[in-house]
Amino acid sequence: MSFMKHLGAVSVAVALSIAAPLSAQNVKIALDSAKDLENSGTYIWAHTFSEYLNANGMEAEEFERGALGDEAEKMDQVQQGLLEVSLSDTKRVGALDGNIIPLTLPYLFPDWATADRALANGMLDKINEGTTPQGVRVIANVALGSAAGIFNTKKPVNTAADMADLRMRALDDAQIGVYQLWGTNGTIVAWDEVPNALQTGIADGYLNPPMVPIMFGHTGFIKYFTNAKVGLGSRTAIVSEDWFQGLSPEQQKIVMDGAAAATKANREWLATRTSELDALREAGIEVTELTPEAWAEFKALSTPLHNTVPLPEGSLAAWQAAIGE
Repeated sequence: MSFMKHLGAVSVAVALSIAAPLSAQNVKIALDSAKDLENSGTYIWAHTFSEYLNANGMEAEEFERGALGDEAEKMDQVQQGLLEVSLSDTKRVGALDGNIIPLTLPYLFPDWATADRALANGMLDKINEGTTPQGVRVIANVALGSAAGIFNTKKPVNTAADMADLRMRALDDAQIGVYQLWGTNGTIVAWDEVPNALQTGIADGYLNPPMVPIMFGHTGFIKYFTNAKVGLGSRTAIVSEDWFQGLSPEQQKIVMDGAAAATKANREWLATRTSELDALREAGIEVTELTPEAWAEFKALSTPLHNTVPLPEGSLAAWQAAIGE
């Protein structure tokens, strides 16, 4: 069964499980990508979530990326209770509680199954201990796609040495730290400004999951991808704590059950992403696979960052204990 057919079956099953009608809840969901059920893992999550809420008596509406403001504006609205649900930047959530930041570190989690195990074994609760007093409840971490790799406009990257003359777009100072460990430099560029930065030479590339340049229309100037499998690309699904606490226990359960259904759909979609590299090639992007030795070099160069990024005391140890290995 194709993923789209599977998702349709899920929607039918959800519709058949409708509980007794509840009073309407106007739930605004701020999207972070196009409404693309084939290529956007976050939209798979958001759409499944909104369908679940609608099927169970809570009126949900999806808002296009940017329609409700930028990342900072969305976070502010969630904290004030003006926006119910947002697919937000994980590192921005980390500014509220740093226990979520390890999800963004390079070469820390081998796969989503490992991260999910740790989240279920107490790390999600630990994160919410820090975020909920600030008006934000984390209900899921959403996979963007396969592990992130290195995109650039100039040349194939086969080893860390090939990075030396590339200036990479960075999300923040921590990502600049990764580039410096690799022997190159980064410059912080807001995502909406990335196309201009890549076309004018302000930046030569970025780190992201394979489907990102296709989703955001960057294939006209991105020419090379190295499948470095750097780490998990994620967004974080957050809800307004004021809104959540104003719901009845039954409605809170619908929200959390909807989040679980959406996360399940996101992970099932992720398991189908075996053709992402072919899609890049079809879009004219040259794909480089690292040798085991080159991949190990990137990992070895990156791991010192784990001990230099500011984290709450004991955070890494807590994640390692929650992983159970």
